[in-house]
Amino acid sequence: MARHFDGGRLVIASHNPGKVREIGALLQPFDADVVSAGELGLPEPVEDGDSFIANAVIKARAAAEGSGLPALADDSGLAVTALDGDPGIYSARWAGPDKDFEMAMQQVLDALGDAADRSAHFVCALALAWPDGHVETFEGTVHGTLVWPPRGSHGFGYDPIFLPDGETEAFGEMDPDRKHAISHRADAFRKLVAGCFAKG
Repeated sequence: MARHFDGGRLVIASHNPGKVREIGALLQPFDADVVSAGELGLPEPVEDGDSFIANAVIKARAAAEGSGLPALADDSGLAVTALDGDPGIYSARWAGPDKDFEMAMQQVLDALGDAADRSAHFVCALALAWPDGHVETFEGTVHGTLVWPPRGSHGFGYDPIFLPDGETEAFGEMDPDRKHAISHRADAFRKLVAGCFAKG
């Protein structure tokens, strides 16, 4: 039985405004007073885990310990089939210190070369940590195909080159509400909500 979040302040363990905005929107129906790690001036921990879940746990634990509040961390990225799952847990690092995702998307294209297989999936791992060290983890995915050139200006990261299966618009073109309904983050959040937020 997962531990329940009973409302009050919740730290989003991220310094990425786009990610904080998306997570805040997904948590709106619940009694969570959301504040970001960036707003609290918490340092970003070294993400040296070997999986999305491991990195999410590192971030959530650091924020919970640093703030004395429950903290929710997300580690997500793009896994490209023909690149053996790269950029994967290094998705943000491919964008460099300036978080230049136009460069990162070009790197993906260059790495793919003439590969016929353009399938990919986004992964989102969520970790909800309490100051006493307890952690709950959840993982969600969405499958799709890479497109070029990049499409749309919504979302962030690799969204403009990712066309979800069964859709006609890339994540970068989608209305945010539509993306929230089908994304990897939405899939992980459904599991998180059922485990830690749902009343009953």
